Amino acid sequence: MQLPFTAAQFFEVFRAYNETVWPAQVLLHVLALTALGLVFRPRRWSGAAISAILAFLWAWLGLAYHLAFFAAINPLAYVFAGFSVAAAAIFFWQGVVRRRLEFRWSSTPRAIVGFVLMVFALVAYPIWSIYSGHSYPTLPTFGLPCPTTLFTLGLLGLVVAPYPRSPLVVPVAWCFVGAQAAFLLDVQADLSLIVAGLFGIVLLVRARSASTYPPKMP
Repeated sequence: MQLPFTAAQFFEVFRAYNETVWPAQVLLHVLALTALGLVFRPRRWSGAAISAILAFLWAWLGLAYHLAFFAAINPLAYVFAGFSVAAAAIFFWQGVVRRRLEFRWSSTPRAIVGFVLMVFALVAYPIWSIYSGHSYPTLPTFGLPCPTTLFTLGLLGLVVAPYPRSPLVVPVAWCFVGAQAAFLLDVQADLSLIVAGLFGIVLLVRARSASTYPPKMP
C-alpha cells in the first residue's frame, strides 16, 4: 500500500501534537485512571461517567489529533475524524443519555482480557514504543488513536450484558486500520491492535440488539 506521507512525516506529526497539547496528556491519563477506578468502585452514576469519559477521548482524538494535526499529511484524516466524532456521539447517546452501558469487574475471561488491554494501553504500549526506538515526543501517547482504541476495547470487555453493538463498531474497525502502522511505519506496538480487534469481534458477536433491553421504568 502506498501511503501519502513518509514515516518521518508521520512521527513528526506526533512530535507536533505532543509538544502543542502538553500537558493535556496528563489530563487524559487522569481520565483513564478515573474510568478504571469507577469499574472497581462502582457508583450509581459510574456507567454514565465512564461513557462520558470515552465520549471525550474519542472526540479528542478526532478533533485534537486527526483534524488538527494528521490532516496536514493525510486527506483521509478528515474521514477518520468524522468516524471518531461519531464514536464519541455513540458513547454519549448509549451510555450517558440512554444509560445502556454499565461497567463492572468480574473474574470472567472477558473481563480479564479487558483489564489486560487497559493496562497494556496505559503502561506497556508506551514502553514497547520506546523500546522499538520511538521516544517522546515522537511516540503515540495516550489520547491518540491506537492506545485509546486499546483502552476503549479493554473497558468494553468489562461492560455488563446485555449491551448494544454500536459502541464497538468504530473501535473494532480502527484496530484493523491502525494495525497497518505496524507493518508500513514500523510502529511495532500497534501489532497489539490485531489482538484487540479479534477480541472486539467476539464482543460484537456476543452483543444484544436494542430490542433485548427491558423497557425503562418511568
